[in-house]
Amino acid sequence: MKILVTGSAGFIGFHLVNKLLKEDYEVVGLDNISEYYDINLKMDRLLNTGIIIKKNPSTLKFKSISSNYIFYKCDLIDKERLEHIFKSEKPDIVCNLAAQAGVRYSLKNPDAYINSNIIGFQNIIDCCNKYEVNNFCYASSSSVYGANYNLPFSTKDRVDFPISLYGATKKSNELVAYAYSNLYGIRSTGLRFFTVYGPWGRPDMALFLFVKALLNNKVINVYNNGNMVRDFTYIDDIVDGVINVIKKPADIPKNKSDENPGRAPYKIYNIGNNSPVKLIDFIRVIEFKMKKKFKINFMDIQPGDVPKTYADVHDLVKDFNYKPNTSIEVGIQKFIDWYLNYYNKG
Repeated sequence: MKILVTGSAGFIGFHLVNKLLKEDYEVVGLDNISEYYDINLKMDRLLNTGIIIKKNPSTLKFKSISSNYIFYKCDLIDKERLEHIFKSEKPDIVCNLAAQAGVRYSLKNPDAYINSNIIGFQNIIDCCNKYEVNNFCYASSSSVYGANYNLPFSTKDRVDFPISLYGATKKSNELVAYAYSNLYGIRSTGLRFFTVYGPWGRPDMALFLFVKALLNNKVINVYNNGNMVRDFTYIDDIVDGVINVIKKPADIPKNKSDENPGRAPYKIYNIGNNSPVKLIDFIRVIEFKMKKKFKINFMDIQPGDVPKTYADVHDLVKDFNYKPNTSIEVGIQKFIDWYLNYYNKG
């Protein structure tokens, strides 16, 4: 089976590609190598999945040391190039992880979210329809729950009140996927990720920012006075969940339901640790692991931030026996070890 993974130079995409290659899948990677954060980190991820980086990073097709992996530099808003890749590679499965990420950045640059998360998403699912790819898995987000106050967050809850543009674009992905599933029979499975962390993570995420600040004796801003609660989920547990869904995509349900009245081959799962942690406790674990105290600037909650996230993963457990088993103590230590090695801080 040949799997096309978009966002393959990104944090989750990089880890997913590595795992798929170890399981002997053929993989086609796509990424636009955006400048949202350090391009060198993205290039190093590619190097660590066997991609040979040429001197000119604008090259559109990169070679790989593996016969099972090929990488294209491609933006999902470039429909013509995207169609060319579908025609030449003929993927059996598409896993769409490409997106403009980050809640706070959406306040500064909303256009990036519309282009990548709405136009780009429609382009990729439309190519699935046009080129007869009947297994489409895509990244949604816990941000879709927005102003929802029921805990834990359940896929049966209404998600009509996003409090960030990022969350709104992810909700739109779910709606578009349902429409394509209903109209064309595409088996589409959405995964609402909950605060993913681990080695090779994004530099704009809390753990990365905190470790960097602690090493450099810098003050960290801690929002909502440290009372944020997050269902921190280690990257290996996320990737295991994604691969399970790839292997067993959504199918036509036996009965109609409020979530799927048209009986489309469509499914949404939460994928989280199912064990929320207070942000200040997360910070204390970092301090313990690094044997050093933070300088903290406590601040009010920021616009677009959800105070608490907590994933109800019942459906994922029922359908796939999903068992996230990485504690924050283990996950944080693995990130610190990677960070010190990668930036030669050890």
